[in-house]
Amino acid sequence: MKRCLIVINTHKEESQALGHLISDYLGQRGIESTLYCFDGFARTEDDPFMRMDFVITLGGDGTVLFAARGCVLSGIPVFPVNLGEFGFIAGVQVSEWQNELESFLAGHSKVVQRSMLQALVISGKNGEVCFSGCGLNDVVVSARTAARTILLDVAYNYASLGKFKADGIIVSTPTGSTAYSSSAGGPIIDPDLDSLLLTPVNSFSLSSRPLVLSPHGEVQLTVLPSREHESILTIDGQTPVELSAGDCIKIRQIPEKVKLVGCTAERFYEALQSKLNWAGGPHA
Repeated sequence: MKRCLIVINTHKEESQALGHLISDYLGQRGIESTLYCFDGFARTEDDPFMRMDFVITLGGDGTVLFAARGCVLSGIPVFPVNLGEFGFIAGVQVSEWQNELESFLAGHSKVVQRSMLQALVISGKNGEVCFSGCGLNDVVVSARTAARTILLDVAYNYASLGKFKADGIIVSTPTGSTAYSSSAGGPIIDPDLDSLLLTPVNSFSLSSRPLVLSPHGEVQLTVLPSREHESILTIDGQTPVELSAGDCIKIRQIPEKVKLVGCTAERFYEALQSKLNWAGGPHA
């Protein structure tokens, strides 16, 4: 481990000071570090992860999502320090970063691997791929503005699941099941249980229910003409893409998995209890 990228979330006041502290700590151990500012929006014009041996994120889960997309294809491990509220993915707490980092550099930390999704947008005009991107949490197709419904033809492995009139459709990983999908009524899935989760958002039909699908298949969402002409695709809530009627979005799991430090099953269930007040008693 010779080169490290430290991703600083500019919306977290303590992030910059902690970034310099960690940079000094790494420098004392002969590890070169670079600080990179992340403002909450994905960037495509540069690749700060190139030639890095590992990445440290200082922020919430959103900062980890950004780093995961940049690191997954190169197999670069992500060390996520939680400065946010929930921290389902960012499992390393501020008070323990030094001990955890020492353990990681010594090769003693548990590094888990999480599945990610790829979304391809096939243009309804010429049948060509006009966008490709990947995400750790979810791929969402929705109306561009709130309180608007769109019409989508939904299929899995080209077997029709019907036409959905809804605010949108979420396709998520188990990691993303605690995010937008959960707030839309989807189930929470253990990250070790590999699957695809399809969750309608405010469907016009009361019969619409979330579906847990095999990770080896592909979801196809085709945008159908409707009164709401503006629809978008978003990946991890950070990468928006405009869609048109006739466009087909193909969503599947990619073979590569992102490497995350400290995101153990124990911390996942601790987050369920502490962040969502998960409990079985009457005083939950």
